[in-house]
Amino acid sequence: MAAHAAVPARRRASATSSTSRTYGWVLPAILGVFYGWYAAFIAKSGSPVSWGQFWLGLISAVVLATAVYGLHRVGHRLPRELHAAAWGSLAGIAVGFLYSLSDVSILSATVLGLIIGAGVTAGAFYLYYTHEDAAGRPAPY
Repeated sequence: MAAHAAVPARRRASATSSTSRTYGWVLPAILGVFYGWYAAFIAKSGSPVSWGQFWLGLISAVVLATAVYGLHRVGHRLPRELHAAAWGSLAGIAVGFLYSLSDVSILSATVLGLIIGAGVTAGAFYLYYTHEDAAGRPAPY
């Protein structure tokens, strides 16, 4: 009658869990689809849909999805400064490209891309700096 009522230890999520798959290729694919759709929508600007807009959207989607997937896969190998700068560069280039599709000057698209890139770099650096130790390993909680 004096059985021990210990709760069994929880297992850690394996590398094949649904969460790792979501961050593996599903999330970049979804981001790529929305980005490509939005790029084609901006390029349309009131005209009928054409094959050029379709290809612009498709290529934009593939490039962004591949870049997000690649950066997510190899970003942890970079030092925190370069990792943050890579995410900032990706965000700045993506936003600057979308803004340039709306027939604005290249200078304004470049300035907006630099502002977005600097903001994302600063935010990512803060996140990595507060969640890693000095050697770059995840900080213990």
